[in-house]
Amino acid sequence: MRIPSVALALSFALGWSVPGSAQGTSFEGAAFLMLPVGAHGVSVGRAATATPGQESAFWNPAGLAEVSSSRVLLLHGESVVGTTTGLSTLFARPGVGTLAVSYLLLDVGDQEERDPFNNLEGTVTLRNHLAMVSASTRLAGRVSAGVSFKVARFELACRGRCGTPSTSSSTYAMDAGLQVAPTPRVPLRLGAMVAHLGPRFQHRNAEQADPLPTRIRLAAAYDVLGAFGRVPGMEGWLTLEVQERLAGPGSPAVFLGSEVVAGTEDRLFLRAGYVATDPDQPGGASVGFGLEFQKFEFSVAKSFLAAGLAL
Repeated sequence: MRIPSVALALSFALGWSVPGSAQGTSFEGAAFLMLPVGAHGVSVGRAATATPGQESAFWNPAGLAEVSSSRVLLLHGESVVGTTTGLSTLFARPGVGTLAVSYLLLDVGDQEERDPFNNLEGTVTLRNHLAMVSASTRLAGRVSAGVSFKVARFELACRGRCGTPSTSSSTYAMDAGLQVAPTPRVPLRLGAMVAHLGPRFQHRNAEQADPLPTRIRLAAAYDVLGAFGRVPGMEGWLTLEVQERLAGPGSPAVFLGSEVVAGTEDRLFLRAGYVATDPDQPGGASVGFGLEFQKFEFSVAKSFLAAGLAL
């Protein structure tokens, strides 16, 4: 039985800017880095590498260059994996670029350990933390580039007597990406990036260190409504994305996404996506919608995947 997961995102524009600035397999560590983050990314089936926007720090940092005003983004998600809570602050300066500072907590929850007589002996708590700094700018008129530096930390804490001792581990990683709109006459966006590139992840007191889930992503997004004659205030984007392991390629994942945008200043977003193939989990659909009104934007998404980790 598939259990749906839900993601929420709420952002609002700040009235100021910064002066002078604009689960994976058992062979990979830090599997929580693969967690899909944000209502937009979840609702379009994780096909977000070619799409600019305020969630881009979690998908492709190059997309932050399209953010025109400083904003605060609040994130919340519920799934079979755990509860995700996040905060991202974006400092945008038109003509220069965008800087984002983000934090994400994945709380897997508590697990009780009991003796053969069902007496409580201890409680194990699992939490994963991700802190990230992202920067993006336009290299040329229609080319954007972005990088993210992030620190990931895993914590397993025991209260009482536990069969599993307390442990923790930290590592760092980088994302780097590009987004290109080749020509103003064709409503096409291209995206490419490498995600989660960093040293091996080793738990304290563990002998084995596992490689990070480093991925290469290529994506293309096309505005179908724009191709057949632009309808005023309407956009209809279709996205195809392919993801492959940097180490041991040969089993690519394919993601499909769609988004209809209605409006110019105040806008309505209708989204849907599908994980077509993924070696890490079965495929499945996702849906969502968003509403942008004045300085505020609210989005919600629901994923019908059996699990929520493969990104």
